[in-house]
Amino acid sequence: MEPLEHYRDTIFALSSGAGVAGVAVIRISGQNVRFGLETIIGQLPQPRRAELRTILGSDDQVLDRGLVLYFPAPASFTGEDCAELHVHGGRAVIESVLQRLADLENYRSAEPGEFTRRAFENGKMDLTEVEGLADLLQAQTEMQRRMAQEQSAGSLSKQYELWRKQLIRARAMIEADFDFADEEDVPGSVVDVIWSDLANLSKDIADHLEAGKAGEIIRNGFRVVLLGAPNAGKSSLLNALAQRDVAIVSEEKGTTRDMLEVQLNMHGYPVIIHDTAGIRKTESPVEAEGMKRALQAAGKADLIILLVDPGEDHVLSSDLPFGVPVLRVGSKADINTMVDASQFDCLVSVKQSNGLESLFSKLNIHLKKATYTSVDALPNRQRHREYLHSCVKYIDEAVDGDRLPLELRSESLRSASDSLGRLTGRIDVDDLLDVIFGEFCIGK
Repeated sequence: MEPLEHYRDTIFALSSGAGVAGVAVIRISGQNVRFGLETIIGQLPQPRRAELRTILGSDDQVLDRGLVLYFPAPASFTGEDCAELHVHGGRAVIESVLQRLADLENYRSAEPGEFTRRAFENGKMDLTEVEGLADLLQAQTEMQRRMAQEQSAGSLSKQYELWRKQLIRARAMIEADFDFADEEDVPGSVVDVIWSDLANLSKDIADHLEAGKAGEIIRNGFRVVLLGAPNAGKSSLLNALAQRDVAIVSEEKGTTRDMLEVQLNMHGYPVIIHDTAGIRKTESPVEAEGMKRALQAAGKADLIILLVDPGEDHVLSSDLPFGVPVLRVGSKADINTMVDASQFDCLVSVKQSNGLESLFSKLNIHLKKATYTSVDALPNRQRHREYLHSCVKYIDEAVDGDRLPLELRSESLRSASDSLGRLTGRIDVDDLLDVIFGEFCIGK
């Protein structure tokens, strides 16, 4: 944990992108924002109103003229006094203004994610909203943007808080049942109704977890692994899918030793395609290690494209990992003209650019099936899964523990609500904060 004085500092940073631009935005947050603005521009602008001001150096030299905005606490992004300086985007201008701020008392440069961390510490955002904002900054496809936008706007937060309140209410009713059983205003049959409601809640959370598989794919990418014998055409296919030369194509067998990958944007979804070493019997330890890694990657894939040269005898079957969908593709269709097409999902000729549209179409079917969901806000991180699994486990312990004392069943519900609290950052998350806020860039 940082010392308290660290958070009393007023922080500043360039929040717009680095490099020459028409306008650069410098953000400021902290208890000395008002003093700093009065020092470098004179009279404060009206709150939340952009006003054109002259920014002065320590010797009253004009550094720049630009728009200045002032956001008094608590109605600001961080919950503290905040300001923005919209100055010209030349490097010399930016450096002179940043240096002027650094010379002010109790001012310092912000660390990565520090503005957002202060927003979290001041109750302006919870942890799932913070994570959604981090994902929004890094989104590369439309579906990543959409999911991150929903999460940063609080969709997950509202759902988890609703569930947490249901658990707290259930605990209150259970404790009322055994603490005030003789009181007339406490209905005697209320506990029986609560167990039924909790069973339904457990199912709702489990369904939410199941839908989260789509969220992970949208956030991390739909992973496709190319498998096949040496010279089956995997590297050529990878280049064709990427529409550029990513992999070396050679007649020599075993040229692909390590895995290559290319990222595609398919209809707004991120797709990561891995080229792997050809699978065959070999005496080379290096090639054998490449094949081992290929099969390990296939076991973690969302889809395997099994590329088979019908003119060769090398056909994989028993080596394929269980449970991963397989798209069986016949290669070199320009020279393998006498092929039973029913043995394959599609036939392709990279050389003649035949069959690629069909392959993309079938790939898209698998992608849509894996990412189908009726909502945009989904659990999409490992810690989300862990806490949701923990919550379901504790609820089920309480529901199924009909032979246990009510006190123990109530304690299980407390643990379940604590799991949701850790998910949103309400309880015991100090060890996670440095990791999560480290994902942010300086200025956010």
